[in-house]
Amino acid sequence: MFSPLPMKQISIKVLNEDLPGASVILAGLNNFSPDNRPYAENALTEIPGQHFREQYNQAKSRLDKISALVSYTPAPFDGEVTTITEAELEQANQWLGEAWETCSDFEERQRRLTEESRNISQLETSLANFSNLDVDLGQLQQDQPFLESSIGVVSSNRVEQLKDAIGLDGYLLFPFLQNEKESHVLIIGAKRTEHSKLKSVLDTAGFRPLDIPPELHTEPETAKSRLAERHAAVDENSQQLNLEIVAWRANALEGLEQAAQTLHLAVPYVALGEAARKSGKLARLQGWVPAEDMAQVEEALQQKLPNAFVLESRDPLPEERAIVPSVMRHSRLFKPFSSLVMQYGVPRYGEVNPTHLFALTYILMFGMMFGDVGHGAVILGAALIWRRKLGSFTPFGVAAGISSMVFGLLYGSIFGFEHLFHAWWIAPLSDPLYMLTVALLWGIGFIVISSLLNIINHLVQGDRLGALFGDNGLLSLLLYSGMLGSGYSLYAEGSVGGFWATLAILTLIGIFAHKLIEQEASIGERILVAFIETFETITGYASNTLSFLRVAAFSLNHVALAIAVFTLAGMMGDTGHWITVVLGNVFILVLEGLIVAIQVLRLEFYEGFSRFYAGDGKAFKPLTLS
Repeated sequence: MFSPLPMKQISIKVLNEDLPGASVILAGLNNFSPDNRPYAENALTEIPGQHFREQYNQAKSRLDKISALVSYTPAPFDGEVTTITEAELEQANQWLGEAWETCSDFEERQRRLTEESRNISQLETSLANFSNLDVDLGQLQQDQPFLESSIGVVSSNRVEQLKDAIGLDGYLLFPFLQNEKESHVLIIGAKRTEHSKLKSVLDTAGFRPLDIPPELHTEPETAKSRLAERHAAVDENSQQLNLEIVAWRANALEGLEQAAQTLHLAVPYVALGEAARKSGKLARLQGWVPAEDMAQVEEALQQKLPNAFVLESRDPLPEERAIVPSVMRHSRLFKPFSSLVMQYGVPRYGEVNPTHLFALTYILMFGMMFGDVGHGAVILGAALIWRRKLGSFTPFGVAAGISSMVFGLLYGSIFGFEHLFHAWWIAPLSDPLYMLTVALLWGIGFIVISSLLNIINHLVQGDRLGALFGDNGLLSLLLYSGMLGSGYSLYAEGSVGGFWATLAILTLIGIFAHKLIEQEASIGERILVAFIETFETITGYASNTLSFLRVAAFSLNHVALAIAVFTLAGMMGDTGHWITVVLGNVFILVLEGLIVAIQVLRLEFYEGFSRFYAGDGKAFKPLTLS
């Protein structure tokens, strides 16, 4: 419960012909994770199933392309689990290849129609620029014997200047499409035999000529009508193509389903990868299985494999801890908390799994910081109403709502009203110093537990030196105890107690000496680095402890926000009073509730997990048929 499940490294020796069947059996159990490390390369020189994988990859690629084209989604597998032979896979691949020949023709026709539609749309956009001209557009770009014309775009603020400038040279300018930024203009004048200054004037004005596509070389209305006809033809062809695709899909549906199920059952053998090796007629595969599932694995292989096999297992070696996958099985209640833990990282094999501690402390801190019977009831009700959308996170919302309600009873608060019933424990604003003290003590306990878990993790991994001298190790925890004892004795008695001062000084010297020894540099640099890291240890404990004051701060803030809402409501009339109260509670529930949820997660991750949880483990990814 408090660490990933114990694992076994297993080796299964089978006849080469039974290897695909073994992979399907193991996939059906959903508890075998292939170990792809190279092994026995001298005795077992080949990796089996290379041609099988090539066939699978080609068939899968074809099925994906066909599915995208004809909008096909494979149905969930509910047939009999059987072993797929290489001949069956080749047959499915061949059928998909023939199907893709037809579908590729559909795809090409679809591509051409899409391109044609895009070209027509671009021509319609271009035509819109000339819609105000009632002339044959083709004539504007033809070489005329006595007339010279230019059509293009110029900035709107330069139109009048350009009109005056070219007018001096005998040219006329006609704007035909204008907006705030630019204007489309037609420039026309008598053709000159001598050198004209028109081009240089246009360049100076930033004139950009427009090309009129050949398809638009007619009157705008005529061109518009022709484009509409082309659009209609494309739409008709597209509809016809879609009908052909739908008809083909209906005829090919049975074949698609069969091919999809064949590929589905072929996945386990493909996924074995280098976890399987062979030589001649003998094959071997290796992987990881939870120790509690070993009997189930052996029984399934005995019942379903047609030939004899040899199953060997052993415990993970110390040097293998970093690669052993971590399996964590939680009840439905703890699954949402496990998901949040995974956001920080996967627990290393043998490392303490913090899910249960995280669930307990998160829910308690959320209630402490957001204690209100009414708000908690809303959270609980929302979690139950939207349980289908929340899915596995429903228990998280339910637990948060209940915690908020319980602390609301302890604080005597319901929707911000604190006079409707007497607090079972204390109203936060009645004694803020007491609330801050409780939050500080909570933080101290949280940090002590986190440090103890760190020590346990190091001991489990055989790192006694790290458990004693490492960050958040035993010496650091004793230093923290000495600092706390010295601070409390100074507060309570006005002087630092001899025992606590001695404990703090000795542990401080021990930590400094260890950091000094482990450095590899010049003596001056070693002293400086050791001093800085030791100082960081002290400040880290102090700052992390003070961070927990926010637990009390938010409980006080919750009451303060409610007071602000009721103060505003008191300034309103009867109707305005209750509208303000309702809207104010919605504001508190949504905004503060979200902030509190994030702040509690921050405390868990930065003040807790960072002390003991490496989170660099390997996730368990079993062979599966799902």
